[in-house]
Amino acid sequence: MPGYFLTSQAEAHAIVVESGRPNLKVQMDLYHCQIAEGDLEMKLRRFLSARPSSVGHIQIASVPNRREPDDGEVNFAYLLDLLDELNFDGWIGCEYRPAAGTSEGLGWFRKRGM
Repeated sequence: MPGYFLTSQAEAHAIVVESGRPNLKVQMDLYHCQIAEGDLEMKLRRFLSARPSSVGHIQIASVPNRREPDDGEVNFAYLLDLLDELNFDGWIGCEYRPAAGTSEGLGWFRKRGM
C-alpha cells in the first residue's frame, strides 16, 4: 500500500523468507494488491509455489468498489479456482462493504455452491 513501510508484495514476502521463521506469514490482501500492483494470478502463483509458502491468509473484496467479490474488475471465481489448483490451505477472508446488507452480501458465496 503506498505510504506504508512496505509498498509491494515482493518486499513483504522477502522479509518472511529472510526471517526463516515458519510461523511468520503474509496476509495477501488481493484488493490492495490489485489497486497497487495488479497481476494477481502471477503473484499468487509465485508466492504460493515457493516452498515453504510465505502466504498464510488471503483477503478479498471487489475492485474498485470494495463490494462483494463477484462484482468489479477482478474475476474472483477464477482466482478461487486457482487457489484450489495451487493447493492453498490457508484462510480466505472477506473485507468488503456489502451493497445490500450482510446476509444479501453473502449471495456470491452461495452461488459458488459453498
